[in-house]
Amino acid sequence: MPRFDRSHTDDLAAYIKASPTPHHACAEAGRRLEAAGFRRLAETEEWPLGETGGYYTVRDGSIIAWRVNSPDVDAFRIFGAHTDTPTFKVKPRPDTGSAGWKQIAVEVYGGVPHQTWLDRDLSVAGRLVMRDGSEVLVHVDRPLLRIPRLAIHLDRGVNEGQKLNAQSQLTPIWGLGEPRDGEFLEFIAEEAGVDAADVFGHDLFAVALDEPAYLGKDEELFAAWRLDNLTSTHAGIAALIAADATGANVPVLASFNYEEIGSMTYSGAQSPFLETVLRRILDSDEPEFWGQTVAASAMMSSDTGNAVHPNYPEKHEPGHRPVPGKGPMIKVSANQRYASGAEEQALFRRSAEAAGIPWQTYVNRNDIPGGTTIGPISGTQLGMLTVDVGLPILSMHSARELCGAEDPGRLADLALGLFTH
Repeated sequence: MPRFDRSHTDDLAAYIKASPTPHHACAEAGRRLEAAGFRRLAETEEWPLGETGGYYTVRDGSIIAWRVNSPDVDAFRIFGAHTDTPTFKVKPRPDTGSAGWKQIAVEVYGGVPHQTWLDRDLSVAGRLVMRDGSEVLVHVDRPLLRIPRLAIHLDRGVNEGQKLNAQSQLTPIWGLGEPRDGEFLEFIAEEAGVDAADVFGHDLFAVALDEPAYLGKDEELFAAWRLDNLTSTHAGIAALIAADATGANVPVLASFNYEEIGSMTYSGAQSPFLETVLRRILDSDEPEFWGQTVAASAMMSSDTGNAVHPNYPEKHEPGHRPVPGKGPMIKVSANQRYASGAEEQALFRRSAEAAGIPWQTYVNRNDIPGGTTIGPISGTQLGMLTVDVGLPILSMHSARELCGAEDPGRLADLALGLFTH
């Protein structure tokens, strides 16, 4: 039997299954928020400024949600995350093939470890933009694509290391015969219940079909695709819904698309999207009021991080060795790859203390540069105190990631600690 209450992780599994793409993740987040009484606002409409209540807005796979508890706003408490994950994106003209196989042309999206995607059953999901500008979500939730591995008989040195060519060796198959231009889009449109002639644009992605699952004798491990970073998006949603509807601080969830490719889009963390929303919430043209509010505010950027790998311990900083099951970690980098200094560490520890959860510290090896997050980007854009946090996971960016099954709930508790203290 499980040794802990896994209701949060069960709910995370359901969220992951419902969110194969950033656009689905925003739709599912909106569904959950609306069930809790939040209201969706279109950016092109007039907002109910000065009114208390829960609200959210969506832009191109990014979602910002907040709760106004008082007409007088003192500060923002922002929990940041991202909705995208490394995968393969379908090209505008996808129909290709050779040697009697029908294939789909794809482009690598983000830092994909190629080998983990070979010989897996893959589906396709994404959005279709119609002639009238409306969007239709689609998810072909069954085996559709496969990127086939070359038989070992034809590649005897495969276990000695193989570098795959992203253009020629990572093209999935989906049928037999000669490719026909337009066939794939016709199929996807039919699955979505729309006319292919009315589809004027699409963002379609390969989707790993593996079901989220608990692992181990005591089911203390949790494996799923898109733990990076739906774990944080889901934690932020849960915390925002649970946050007390009192006080002059405004709790905010900001989960951005395009983090995995640098955030330089009109809806990413480098865009003015978050600042625009915060200024509309304040409903003031006074620079002094904006400056005071930002100075009193704080942001927690939550992303996953590398747990110590038991087969490669030498790849990790020897004095800082976060492991699954021991709680969230603060991510520290002297070069500000993560936005965490002394003030930020204190913010993290206050939130963890308020949540009553264990925590860890993550630092990269000096000779192995790590990744970065939305933290330094958003903190710089806003001029706001920002701390980088996250859960330790194994197999980051693969088609199957692994974390401690109890830790996602602790991350939600950490977000709630930020929102309410």
